Amino acid sequence: MTEEFKKAWLITGICGQDGSWFADYLLELGYTNIHGIVRRSATFNTQNIDHIFNKLKLYHGDLTDPMNIHNIIAKVKPDYIVNFAAQSHVKVSHDLENYTFQVNTLGILNILQSVRSLGLEKTCRVYHASTSEMYGNQTDGKELLNEDSPMQPVSIYGISKKAAQEVCNMYRDAYGMFIVSSVLFNHEGSRRGHTFVTQKIADYVGKYYDTCNKFKSDHQTSFPLQPLQLGNLNARRDWGDAKDYVRAVYLMLKSTKPQNYVIATGETHSVREFVELAFKEIGIEMEWIGQGVDEVGVEKNNKKHILVQVNPKYYRDIDIECLIGNASKAKKELGWEPNVTFKELVKYMVKSSINRIG
Repeated sequence: MTEEFKKAWLITGICGQDGSWFADYLLELGYTNIHGIVRRSATFNTQNIDHIFNKLKLYHGDLTDPMNIHNIIAKVKPDYIVNFAAQSHVKVSHDLENYTFQVNTLGILNILQSVRSLGLEKTCRVYHASTSEMYGNQTDGKELLNEDSPMQPVSIYGISKKAAQEVCNMYRDAYGMFIVSSVLFNHEGSRRGHTFVTQKIADYVGKYYDTCNKFKSDHQTSFPLQPLQLGNLNARRDWGDAKDYVRAVYLMLKSTKPQNYVIATGETHSVREFVELAFKEIGIEMEWIGQGVDEVGVEKNNKKHILVQVNPKYYRDIDIECLIGNASKAKKELGWEPNVTFKELVKYMVKSSINRIG
């Protein structure tokens, strides 16, 4: 084993989608010294890392507790820190404004302060995950957003992340630290949280498929599944595969110069398209009837059967109508390309939900 593969990695948010995929990727590459920070919970929240649990060194921690973070970094003495921890739900951020800033902005500040105070600023490389929500409504889809595009976030989540990225920029420039921060456009997969719209759709389609099969074998009961409740069906996003994106993160940390990057597919698709493709995976063609809050999605061959309803409860205070990214810098300098198409992503998520539910 080379010295490189003995180096210590510390991953925050290791139980989440990105953190768990990144840990998997490091193990595949041959790294063995992998540490992760896990938030204490009354219920088990380690399902994304249960398959590699014994290969990781885990610590209870919280980014809002600076002494706790300092002590963990002092103990691990990491060569790399990868910060995926966040309060990342946009709508929830408006209900938990102060907490969102504590985790997303002060969290990375706590990490960087600890690295400096422990004298690791010249030996420890740091990655911080930013978000396309920082751009706000800067494009209608005709212009692709890159590293130089203006940012005017329209949510507490986006604002907190923009502030965090500015902290990273300042620490890199002021103290000569190796800090990279990348705008990760929407990235999804089978480990996506179940309150996020893509997983919510995939879960519903999986339940619908399972319920239909049970319903066919038991005609004594009425169809028990209520319609899927969604917000803005016309919102468009640049959706990629999370496993593709964590690969880009690794390449950034192994590059010679710390820079910020945009990671995206360069395509944009609506929530409506995601729904249609997801149902198509189980053989259902959809049709839309009505407009605005009265719009419903029905099965084309059975218009009485409502599959989707619009619910204003899921509207954002200020919505972003379109996000689409330009990852040409990452492609040129890092040699990164996305491997999974939008259609493949939807298919994979629906299949995973069916298998999980079944």
